Amino acid sequence: MEAGQIFVLLVVILLAIFVLVTLAKSVRIVPQARAGIVERLGRYQRTLDPGLTVVVPFIDRVLPLLDLREQVVSFPPQPVITQDNLVVSIDTVIYYQVNDPKAATYEIANYIQGIEQLTVTTLRNVIGGMDLERTLTSREEINNALRGVLDDATGKWGIRVNRVELKAIDPPPSIQDSMEKQMRADRDKRAAILNAEGVRQSQILTAEGQKQSAILTAEGDKQSAILRAEADKQAQILRADGEAKAIGAVFDAIHRGNPDQKLLAYQYLQMMPEIAKGDSNKVWIVPSEFSKALEGLGQAVGRFGAGLAPGAIPADDTAAEEVEAAAQQAAAEGEAAAA
Repeated sequence: MEAGQIFVLLVVILLAIFVLVTLAKSVRIVPQARAGIVERLGRYQRTLDPGLTVVVPFIDRVLPLLDLREQVVSFPPQPVITQDNLVVSIDTVIYYQVNDPKAATYEIANYIQGIEQLTVTTLRNVIGGMDLERTLTSREEINNALRGVLDDATGKWGIRVNRVELKAIDPPPSIQDSMEKQMRADRDKRAAILNAEGVRQSQILTAEGQKQSAILTAEGDKQSAILRAEADKQAQILRADGEAKAIGAVFDAIHRGNPDQKLLAYQYLQMMPEIAKGDSNKVWIVPSEFSKALEGLGQAVGRFGAGLAPGAIPADDTAAEEVEAAAQQAAAEGEAAAA
């Protein structure tokens, strides 16, 4: 192969390599949630969006791509002095997002470092106006103050601070020991209060139970007494009804038999021993008709002497039998009604 042909071949190969390199430099692919800055001859030309794009090779320069997703950065603990001159160590976490790639590239050299320094100075300003107790209990207030200051300051940098969190607020060791002792005392106090409250509630419930038991017992006794009194009342009523019926039956039998004075005298003398059997019967009341009864008795004895058997009832005096039978029947009915 001649020297001229070799030279031409080399030129063709170099041209092909140049074309390939030029094509490679002119075509760029930007991933999703990324953005690129294009500078033409050293000046800002445009911002590359996600997808396929073409730039002018050797004239346009694409800067490193920026991540547009929300990012989390944790800063090392920072010593901060509180209003009561105590040094506390505070860890912070920042959630931020790039929303303007051009401003994030040209407005600040290192926005991460800028956010960190701004966070430290803002923390010192906010915590410096609080005492330790308020600092430990006002996390939300501190977070909102930090977010407000950072959002205003980083807006011109093309950065949006979405959230600021305090990971830890660590007081000095001596203060931590005192706080632990106080917390233990508070826990013991709450436990004692809860125990006393439990005993109190138990006593109240016990007393309430005893009260209800006494009320129910008294109510039961009352109902029992009422029922016993009602039973006694009904028994007395039935007994009185039986006695009234017995008296009425005897009275009717006496009137039906039309007894004479002799029969009445005889029945009266038969009842005298029964009346005398009672222990409390110390005084006898003899009615005014006793003389007439004795006369009737004399006549009956005279008839007995005339030939009647001892203990026999005169045949013509059938009224005595009716009276005695009526009395026995009435007495039986009265006992059955009382039972």
